[in-house]
Amino acid sequence: MNAAPVWSVDPRTGKPREQVAVEATAGEVDRAVRAAHAVRDALADRAARAAFLRTAAELLEESGEHIVEAADAETALGPARLSGELARTAAQLRAFAEVVDEGAYLDVHIDHQDGSQTPPWPDLRRYKIPLGVVAVYAASNFPLAFSVPGGDTASALAAGCPVVVKAHPDHPATSELCASVLRRAATRTGLPEDVVTLVHGFDAGVELIRHPLVGAAGFTGSVRGGRALFDAAAARPAPIPFHGELGSLNPVVVTGAAAAERAGEIGAGLGGSMTLGAGQFCTKPGFVLVPEGATGDQLLKTLTETVSSTGSGVLLDHRMRDAFVAGVRERAALPDVGAPVTPGAGGEHTVSAGFLTVPAARLTAEGPHDALLEECFGPVTVIARYASADEAAAVLARLPGNLTATLQAAVDADPDAARLLAALTPLAGRVLVNGWPTGVAVAPAQHHGGPYPATTSTSTSVGATAIERWLRPVTYQSTPEALLPPELREDNPLGLPRRVDGRRA
Repeated sequence: MNAAPVWSVDPRTGKPREQVAVEATAGEVDRAVRAAHAVRDALADRAARAAFLRTAAELLEESGEHIVEAADAETALGPARLSGELARTAAQLRAFAEVVDEGAYLDVHIDHQDGSQTPPWPDLRRYKIPLGVVAVYAASNFPLAFSVPGGDTASALAAGCPVVVKAHPDHPATSELCASVLRRAATRTGLPEDVVTLVHGFDAGVELIRHPLVGAAGFTGSVRGGRALFDAAAARPAPIPFHGELGSLNPVVVTGAAAAERAGEIGAGLGGSMTLGAGQFCTKPGFVLVPEGATGDQLLKTLTETVSSTGSGVLLDHRMRDAFVAGVRERAALPDVGAPVTPGAGGEHTVSAGFLTVPAARLTAEGPHDALLEECFGPVTVIARYASADEAAAVLARLPGNLTATLQAAVDADPDAARLLAALTPLAGRVLVNGWPTGVAVAPAQHHGGPYPATTSTSTSVGATAIERWLRPVTYQSTPEALLPPELREDNPLGLPRRVDGRRA
């Protein structure tokens, strides 16, 4: 039986472009994982890892024209957006190189022997070590920043973990190109190219999560697919950490005072955020609580104008387009749901942006309108009109976990701001005030994650602390100096930041 071909498809036409690979068999997945596992010791040298990450960034930039061209052909995201994403991808590779150089991620603690403690302390030395081979499941909507050379791969390599990437079927040619760049960067810096390998195919993804030499996994995608892999990771004879980003509604609350202060500005900002990238950002504001009354009406008037001026867009593939059209149709058919700007099919291969409205009272208790509280991937948002802050809070209490939650409040005094911000905080990993959630800064203080189903862990996939997902702590007790790893030796030969006897040294 021949292996299934992997085709690159043009989402603008739905037609195949070229065959770029074949789906990996179980044996090929096994060989890829074993090859990665065999070279894990090569990543032990922190200087070599940092050089590798910087070289990868440099080579991605050198190949930028070809990478952007390939990604645009497969995703229809456009050269401008993809050029920005490539710059972000290179920047986060360099950022993780700096994390590796600094060494604080190792979290070194040394407590010397102390007989005065009760009970007495032995000599204890703790740091973190890599988990081993990491399986990375690439995202559809970010073919660079959350895919083969993206944050999961960069942070895992920074931690000292070799990576096997399961390519997303929406951009296999881009994935092959980026994987070749990373492997070339490895050899250029003296590392084995198998520190990064690539496999294709649904079955390959299942085999990968089950492989006994895979030590952890990172995923960005749908609730259905992510939950299946999460369950498989937990069902293994030896369960492994599964850091999945699955789905997010990203609620927004507009206070009455904010609507009175700047209804037009908020409406325009919302329209721009929810349609950015044809509504395919994981942080798209998909549910917005807007006050009833004249100021809320003005906000919707501006939103209508903004969304109506947005042209039809191409989604990442026709399966997503069909799901969007069907999802909007299902929601729009519910009682008391209106569509001031009707979203749906914009043409044979495109979709049109729009938004739905519903009284917030319909959402304060379980019922068929709960479909409005689920993510609909694409350029649509739901506007729930609320009569009071109590009603808004009651709706928020029913929302699932999210990546982001946003409060639009009055710049000066706002009687409802503190209460509604407190109601939003438990719902998300990043809480914004008077901003829009689309756009995730790659910064040390960033947190891109949230309560389930936004993610399956409490970790972030963006920012310096994303490296922590691929490490585990180990303590050495009463260990002779000669047997200690260099990171824990008394004279600190590597010059690492650390805490000694509870104090920063």
